[in-house]
Amino acid sequence: MFLKQMFLALIGGSAGLIVSAGVFTVLISVGLIPRFAGKMHVADKVFVLEEMVICGTLVGSFFSIYSRWAMIGSFVREHALFGAAATEGVWRFAGTLIQIIFGLFAGIFVGCLALAIAEMLNTIPVFARRIGFRHGLGIAILAVAMGKLIGSVIYFTQRIFLQ
Repeated sequence: MFLKQMFLALIGGSAGLIVSAGVFTVLISVGLIPRFAGKMHVADKVFVLEEMVICGTLVGSFFSIYSRWAMIGSFVREHALFGAAATEGVWRFAGTLIQIIFGLFAGIFVGCLALAIAEMLNTIPVFARRIGFRHGLGIAILAVAMGKLIGSVIYFTQRIFLQ
């Protein structure tokens, strides 16, 4: 039984290292972090930004694996940190605010990553030339983005993720 657990730990750790190496390779190859540093005019702090991406990945992985430690809401509710009556309301407001901020930054990051990959591969101009699409390329890209936005809004407002 012990050997089985050690084997599974070795395989899981190895697979995690391979996947994280692949993700960081993509981030490095598209030059996303240096591009962010250039846009923010902090090019001398590229290494700090790269370290923050790695630290964020490690913290997120830790909370994904050890989810009990990420249950801040249950701790706040059990101990009634803001008083018995106000704790639930304060925590719902704080939780919603945290989700909004995280969603905003995660969406910005994913959008920038997708655009950096598309720019690196030049997929949109190649696709437009192949189908003979000459005018309205910006409108087509905006339509795709709006479709994704509307789909996300419907998905979260109708609580489809709970079904």
